[in-house]
Amino acid sequence: MTYEAAADIGIGSRASIAKSAVLERSAVIDLDAVRHNVRQFVGIASPAAVMAVVKADAYGHGAVQVARAALDAGAAWLGVAHISEALALRAAGVDAPLLAWLHTRESNFQAAVAAGVDVGVSGWELEAVVAAAREQERPARVHLKVDTGLGRNGCTIADWDQLLGQAMEYQDQGLLRVVGIFSHLAVADEPQRTETDDQLSLFREAIAMAEDAGVDTEVRHIANTPAALSRPDSHFDLVRVGLGIYGLSPFEGATSAELGLRPAMTVRTLLSNCKKVPQGQGVSYGLNYHTSEESTLGLVPLGYADGVPRIATGGPVQVNGVTYPVVGRIAMDQMVIDLGPLSPEAMAGLKGAEAVMFGNGAGGGPTADDWAAAAGTNNYEIVTRISPRVPRSYVNELPEAPAGAGRAETAAL
Repeated sequence: MTYEAAADIGIGSRASIAKSAVLERSAVIDLDAVRHNVRQFVGIASPAAVMAVVKADAYGHGAVQVARAALDAGAAWLGVAHISEALALRAAGVDAPLLAWLHTRESNFQAAVAAGVDVGVSGWELEAVVAAAREQERPARVHLKVDTGLGRNGCTIADWDQLLGQAMEYQDQGLLRVVGIFSHLAVADEPQRTETDDQLSLFREAIAMAEDAGVDTEVRHIANTPAALSRPDSHFDLVRVGLGIYGLSPFEGATSAELGLRPAMTVRTLLSNCKKVPQGQGVSYGLNYHTSEESTLGLVPLGYADGVPRIATGGPVQVNGVTYPVVGRIAMDQMVIDLGPLSPEAMAGLKGAEAVMFGNGAGGGPTADDWAAAAGTNNYEIVTRISPRVPRSYVNELPEAPAGAGRAETAAL
């Protein structure tokens, strides 16, 4: 397939290329796939609402574009880690309910309150948020977080009653509104483990304590993507779906297709070189790979500066419907595939051919899961680490194309 787009090119410059040009490399995001996935979770979670988690630039997919697509498809909330991410969405005109939950003492609570961004509070943040509310002369919206066993952020159950009391005092003064109670699961991606039961039990205890303290929340939320799929008892009022809206499976041994999800990102480029080499030809730094026979090497202009894991030798690349493993060490800007013996005519036809690092897996093509296996990591990391040097381009930006109109790809850095 050919992806056509308008894009800015150059480092430190903004020279444009013609719309008919094919991008040298791009991460192509199918927003219809995002919408499909969100609709799946809306159906699964009902009557609970869905929060689309678009932190880390929507796991590398583009926060603004994904947020709009997710809201189009029925997501009621958006979630990010940092206030700065929330403010960027507000600046782009996204006005949906929006929660940011990971802060430092330098976080801009004043701007969050002014922009109507909900703020996660685990303890120390409460005073900073209240100070921001006083400065802005506007009540803050907070979600109180309890640590039910993950051991990261969140108030311990031992200190929970105190945090509730402080929050309610400030609410009575008109300085804040306790909008939500939340927590985060540690092992929901391993459904057989009993720790999830323990966490849900403690979460219910924390909710009961909050109700006893007079808290009347809009939303209670603990479920992530795997819990949304496998633990209906974790849904409460809201499920926070990250990985799933990008069409990736959180479970080992269960594919996206088996879960009814469609991967949204395709990372592709064009072969930059194709040449015949003799038997025994060494490949890339360290010469850890040598051709076993006279062969043809294809040069793929993607490397670890583009987000390809350096350790993922053996990762798959598809060219003209055939998948080849990466051989030799992955370099900063490039990697090599061994195409085997080819005729001069076949070799000439491959120069400039499209090379797909991963996509939706249709027809047995490579997936982010394949690259995760090659790198010894998870699919979250594979999509999130694709660097800004790879332009993001978008297909199906509108939910429905006008009658008689095609759906063009647009590109953005």
